[in-house]
Amino acid sequence: MSTYSQLYIHVVFSVSNRDRLLDLSWRDRLYNYIIAIMQNHKHKVLAIGGTDDHIHIFFSYNHSELIQTIVRYVKRDSSLWIKENRLAPCRFGWQEGYGAFSYSKSQVNHVVKHILTKEKAHENKSSLDEYKELLEKYNVEYNEKYLQ
Repeated sequence: MSTYSQLYIHVVFSVSNRDRLLDLSWRDRLYNYIIAIMQNHKHKVLAIGGTDDHIHIFFSYNHSELIQTIVRYVKRDSSLWIKENRLAPCRFGWQEGYGAFSYSKSQVNHVVKHILTKEKAHENKSSLDEYKELLEKYNVEYNEKYLQ
């Protein structure tokens, strides 16, 4: 018997120290680069977005690779790309860790719309507050000291 799945994953991670280094002038190029990384690993990005200090990736997950593995590749390769292209005004790195949340097919359109309107949503809420809301919504226990 073959293995079939339909899994939708929303990953969130931040720039180290939540520094505001993801400049709008090159952010779309970063998103396209990350989409290519994901495609090379046989994941389909449904939405990608964020602000100057964090990123959201919502994708159809290929179960042949661990989520932690794909996040590690995305962080490593995109960080190297940012450095090689000298896009950040100072040393760049992603914060350790990430959040990963699963959704059902019926929620896909809602999540895509939410991610694509991230910047507007952050006019009244910090990325840290938004992240805490996600963790609380999914009843994920967390230690405040690891969120900074």
